[in-house]
Amino acid sequence: MNIKELLTRGVTEIINKEEIEKALKTKKKLRIKFGIDPTAPDIHLGHTVPLRKLKQFQDLGHEIILIIGDFTATIGDPSGRLELRKPLAREQIKEFMKDYKKEISKIIDFKKAEIRYNSEWYDRLGAMFLYELTSKITVARAIERDDFRKRLRQDQDVSLLEIIYPLLQGYDSVEVKADLEIGGTDQKFNLLMGRKIQKRYGLKEQNIMTLQLLEGTDGVRKMSKSYGNYIGIFENPQAMFGKIMSIPDSLIVKYFRLLTDVSDNEIDKIKEDLQNVNITNINPRDFKIRLALEIITMYHGAKEAQKAKEEFEKVFTKREVPKDIPIFKIKKGQVKLIDLLLNLKLVSSKSEAKRLIEQGAVDIDGVKISDKEKEIVPKKNMVLKVGKRKWARIS
Repeated sequence: MNIKELLTRGVTEIINKEEIEKALKTKKKLRIKFGIDPTAPDIHLGHTVPLRKLKQFQDLGHEIILIIGDFTATIGDPSGRLELRKPLAREQIKEFMKDYKKEISKIIDFKKAEIRYNSEWYDRLGAMFLYELTSKITVARAIERDDFRKRLRQDQDVSLLEIIYPLLQGYDSVEVKADLEIGGTDQKFNLLMGRKIQKRYGLKEQNIMTLQLLEGTDGVRKMSKSYGNYIGIFENPQAMFGKIMSIPDSLIVKYFRLLTDVSDNEIDKIKEDLQNVNITNINPRDFKIRLALEIITMYHGAKEAQKAKEEFEKVFTKREVPKDIPIFKIKKGQVKLIDLLLNLKLVSSKSEAKRLIEQGAVDIDGVKISDKEKEIVPKKNMVLKVGKRKWARIS
């Protein structure tokens, strides 16, 4: 990857760009920092955007520093939050971290990376350190972020821990002497705080690079487990394929740009074709298939990607039942369809079951059911389907 593409692809803003360009051209080794808090057990495609940028710097010979925020995760990053975040217990964070290294190593080379846990320094620094750190930033500066202002205007709580969080993330940059920190656009306040904290400790201020945020499968909100619109990189390839095929057409180009190694020139051609579908007669579905193959190959291999494609076409084009659907044992006897869907974990609540039945999204053995009061007698090998991707077979 050339310098221009490194500094533009998926990038929203760089402070100071000229300094970074100069360092890259003179082959100066930079210390590039990225921090991630283990607040959930899985890495999803949204997380891979900064991780892939980190890998691009690594490939050019720079020192990359991945900080796993096992200490800061106990507080939780307030960025973009419109409500008070619940603190996490250390045991829960430890559980979440179990697969982090395995998942992240699919993207960056751990042997050539500096992996740090911020509990390394926060567990040994005492109360006096906290006095020192908080004395370096005024209250006005600490609460000037938009999400805090919105919550305060709506008379919602902002905890002191949340206010301190950016200071702690900023101090991480002091410990590792970062030259550049990368993060999503929602992290800009935290990244700038790193510059301020470094300056207060007599260090050269880090440069910062903000990256585009990746919308989830709903096409509206940032990809997140809490929104249920995420695609996990270690998810079953068939599930990944189906989710990628479900994204809005408007996200195809962005997903190619942020999540794949397809060249910018080729992506520009895809963008042009999508803008002229009525003339070119190109089906956006074909681009989604290629996108799914590209992404799944990265994390599961080409063979699994091809199998996922074949399974998708079998189920959604030929309308056949998938091979590997969950099998459930249930008691004999008549049961309300709503209760059955809940017991089979095809819905999360009775209200969701009613809504999906009314929308015509539920069928049994290929027959659509529209009566939300319907009672059925389950039979062996009966197949239930909810929406496009949820299946269950009764044994």
